[in-house]
Amino acid sequence: MEMNHVLIVEDDKEIREGVEIYLKSQGYEVFQAADGKEGLEVIEREDIHLAIVDVMMPRMDGITMVVRLREKHDFPVIMLSAKSEEVDKIMGLNIGADDYVTKPFTPMELLARVNSQLRRYRKFAEKLNAKEDSSNIHVIGGLEINEDTVEAAVDGEPVKLTPIEYKILLLLMKSPGRVFSAEEIYERVWNERAITTDTIMVHIRNIREKIEINPKEPKYLKVVWGVGYKIEKQA
Repeated sequence: MEMNHVLIVEDDKEIREGVEIYLKSQGYEVFQAADGKEGLEVIEREDIHLAIVDVMMPRMDGITMVVRLREKHDFPVIMLSAKSEEVDKIMGLNIGADDYVTKPFTPMELLARVNSQLRRYRKFAEKLNAKEDSSNIHVIGGLEINEDTVEAAVDGEPVKLTPIEYKILLLLMKSPGRVFSAEEIYERVWNERAITTDTIMVHIRNIREKIEINPKEPKYLKVVWGVGYKIEKQA
């Protein structure tokens, strides 16, 4: 099996080296960077499969780095933060991160997050490369999602979704009108038990911003208060 390449972007040398030692012991090839600018340089010259990025760093912080890498790359990003406030988590998810870990963390916790993100991304990549039934196109009003090309569009205009956003939207579009609870969405998209569903609300908001003309008055992606989310059937 091909070795996965993990990039650690962290200004604390002890943390970088500690994480590298542990990931290498689990079979990962690891690259290091001391700030966001150096991290982007590593990404340009190496084939990176996942990045672990600290929020607070000199020269270029983690938020700025992730915004820039998302312009070209879709691999998973796990944010590290010394703070536990809700705003840090929401900011990280909004700018394109897939998960976050609050310092201090245990090596086992970080490894579990790395394994989980790479597993999900691998499944997404397999679907991207697979050429299956060409009829796997779902259309609801002006909203369209194509399972063969792993693409979405609204009124003929392409919509750029992250892997997680794509999987959530596909799940909802396959059953228009059906209400999915946050727990069910999490378990069916992440393929694991829902311990927390806080991230679902953030991903739903991001999808709305991309597919709705007016996200405050959504046409497609509706909230059923106290129950969950659905894609509204269109006449």
